[in-house]
Amino acid sequence: MELVAGDVVLGVPGRLGFLLDSLRSCARCVRSSNSPPRFPRPAEIPPSRAHPPAHHDAADLPPRRAVPPARPPRRRPPRAAARAGAVTLSTSSRWVVDPAGRRVKLACVNWPSHLEPVVTEGLGRQPVGAIAGMVVSLGFNCVRLTYPIALATNASLSALTVRQSLLAHGLAETAGGVEVNNPGFLDLTLMDSLKAVVNALGEKDVLVILDNHVSRPGWCCRSDDGNGFFGDRDFDPDVWVDGLGTMATIFADVPNVVGKSLRNELRGPRQNPKDWYTYMQRGAEAVHAANPRALVIMGGLSYDYDLSFLAARQVEVSFAAEERATKVIPYFHYFSFRVGLARTRAWETGNANEVCARAARDFERRGGFLLARGFPLFLSEFGADLRGGDLKGNRYFPCAAAMAAEHDLDWAYWALQGSYALRQGVAGMDEVYGVLDWSWSKARNETVLPRIQALQRPIQGPGYGEALPYTVLFHPLTGLCAAAAAANTLELRPCNETGAWAYAPPASTLVLTDAAAAGLPCLRAEGRGLPARLGAKACGDALSTWRLASDSGMHVAVESPPEIGGGGMLCLDVGADGRSIVTNPCACLRGDGTCDPERQWFKLVTSTRRVARRRPPPTRSPSRLNGTWPMLAIFANRFSYMIVP
Repeated sequence: MELVAGDVVLGVPGRLGFLLDSLRSCARCVRSSNSPPRFPRPAEIPPSRAHPPAHHDAADLPPRRAVPPARPPRRRPPRAAARAGAVTLSTSSRWVVDPAGRRVKLACVNWPSHLEPVVTEGLGRQPVGAIAGMVVSLGFNCVRLTYPIALATNASLSALTVRQSLLAHGLAETAGGVEVNNPGFLDLTLMDSLKAVVNALGEKDVLVILDNHVSRPGWCCRSDDGNGFFGDRDFDPDVWVDGLGTMATIFADVPNVVGKSLRNELRGPRQNPKDWYTYMQRGAEAVHAANPRALVIMGGLSYDYDLSFLAARQVEVSFAAEERATKVIPYFHYFSFRVGLARTRAWETGNANEVCARAARDFERRGGFLLARGFPLFLSEFGADLRGGDLKGNRYFPCAAAMAAEHDLDWAYWALQGSYALRQGVAGMDEVYGVLDWSWSKARNETVLPRIQALQRPIQGPGYGEALPYTVLFHPLTGLCAAAAAANTLELRPCNETGAWAYAPPASTLVLTDAAAAGLPCLRAEGRGLPARLGAKACGDALSTWRLASDSGMHVAVESPPEIGGGGMLCLDVGADGRSIVTNPCACLRGDGTCDPERQWFKLVTSTRRVARRRPPPTRSPSRLNGTWPMLAIFANRFSYMIVP
């Protein structure tokens, strides 16, 4: 198989190289935009049948029929993985690297197989190969594939066929959908079904991290569900260690399985660091003994929201001394309802700048400090309600995207699935956090996708020291970046089209390298509602000295003199056309919890990637184009949508 690391295809050239060449030739699409979009409401699910957010209980809903397949179904079961060239990853300092020491950024999506039927979600909606293909077309290079430990430790469960399990849970309609879309799966055992899904992902060169999500199959999580911590009713630590070893053995020779995640969201009244160290060490040793090639990925306490205890002591494993680079990666979860602010409803009622700043400090204290100490950190779950009506999600997600961009994190978005066969007693429940729609046939919300895809490409790390460190102005609300445009103005463009900015905090000029070489050394504000321009006039005066004016660190502002619109702070903002960059009075800096500042958020992100050549500004006629502007096709080259070139 092949492994993609940035622009380089590692291994034997084949299907993925052809796919990349094909995607790079895709035409650009055009969409209308009057202002930077928030989370608009897609129309694929009628309001009367839409389900509540992923973390809430759901009401009973009318059953839905199976969706016809997106392409003709395969008439044979997927073959066992037999390709050579297993992918071996390790870590070097905070980075995940390949055997050559080049960084491989994990840009993953979660795909569940841990609920009551123990059947990978979506098999009743679309052919497994089509789903794997959508993972690739959406730009993800890996899947965090979940399973219950009972699949490895309960022979009666693992021996059930897909048909038997679905019918036992009253899911005849889903069984019918599997028969239409994936007929070869119906009579596979649950274990063989999971293997077949892994193999289908491997055929698309998608990496897999196997995640033990729960012990007893079912939705995760509650503090009192018996699945929370070592010694709980359904969580026997000895059985768990045996199960981890069994799963590591079963998948040891599967080339695209690169890691094992030991346990999802430890929680509950029994949790404590002492037992965490004891059992995580045992679990790590069991996995490594069975598969020395695999990354060993482990979460913390309090629903994977707390790794602060690692500040005093790291996990001690015997195999650390055997490896030139370690295999152990801590991971962290980050949601609007689990960032230490949910109980106060801070995202809904607080000032978004202040709340985002508190969330960022909380991240640093609970896990982000590991990066500064040279340890890796995997953000294995984050996401938001993609329908558009969730205020806290709309405010949280640009903040989370800015954090992920700033640290250039490895991550796994929650979630791929558009719907579930069965969740919390409801058949066909919609997953409003899912990147796919209810039918698993298309993206749930195409406007939101670029904001996720902007985080997929590495911008730093081993193998990517292509330039001296420089700054990029990343706009997390759109996933785009500030770039030079016509008449020495700026506009939002895909971030592979931006240049290198120079900035020295806490206050300095903003210099675009290409523009400076052309005699336009600095960015200046010209007044309220007017374009910010590159020019040579009085660089270093008040209108060209930029500072970060809000707690979030994302309001890029100048202090204008009284003769400019009466004075006051002017911040970079997005113009009414949704593309141009202007300056306007800074909004929502502090105190006010009713306004939304995200249009004015620009995150200063450091990159060492090669700087794209400056292209001549395109000639556009707003009247002819009716206010539209080019944008990369949503399902185009996954390496085009990135933070920096």
